[in-house]
Amino acid sequence: MTTVDFWFDPLCPWAWMTSRWMLEVEQVRDATTVFHVMSLAVLNQGREGLDEDYRRRMDTEAWYGARAAIGVELRYGQAGLRAFYTELGTRYHLGEESRTPETVRAALAQLGYDQTIADDCTTDRYDEALRASHHQGMDPVGMDVGTPVIRIEGVSIFGPVISPAPKGEAAGKLFDGVRAVMDYPGFFELKRSRTVGPIFD
Repeated sequence: MTTVDFWFDPLCPWAWMTSRWMLEVEQVRDATTVFHVMSLAVLNQGREGLDEDYRRRMDTEAWYGARAAIGVELRYGQAGLRAFYTELGTRYHLGEESRTPETVRAALAQLGYDQTIADDCTTDRYDEALRASHHQGMDPVGMDVGTPVIRIEGVSIFGPVISPAPKGEAAGKLFDGVRAVMDYPGFFELKRSRTVGPIFD
């Protein structure tokens, strides 16, 4: 069994695509995904030159989902975090619901989780745990990238950034390729310009 540690911020559509790919991989390869939270808000704190709208989102919206996800993990464990990310991500990315504490609350309610986590996501209650999880995922890949980040057998990479998320054996073949490049100690980067946005299906 291959364990794939996966760091996400609920706000990021690209992390969402990668997470859906990994759920497909679990169906066709002997692999399991362990979900962890990173924070785009933490990543971008103090950074200059950000677009004004993006800066606003980092200072407000980005905190809510990430803080709530950590709160869920602390209360309900790994299975709870996985379920919450699917519920909140579906609302964010497929349902195009607002990135607000109200949407967080609706996701918590749907799962029967403690809705006071939605109140706490507007405070710094979970920030210490959030920053610890963030740095656990991001420090090995550096601060010049964002989310998604995956780690397999101690090797971490940013990505893969994909759209749409492949299904079935196509998901497995992509996983095999990602594993292959990660197995080579001298591999650092593959990249090309994106020609499509996130395609949700």
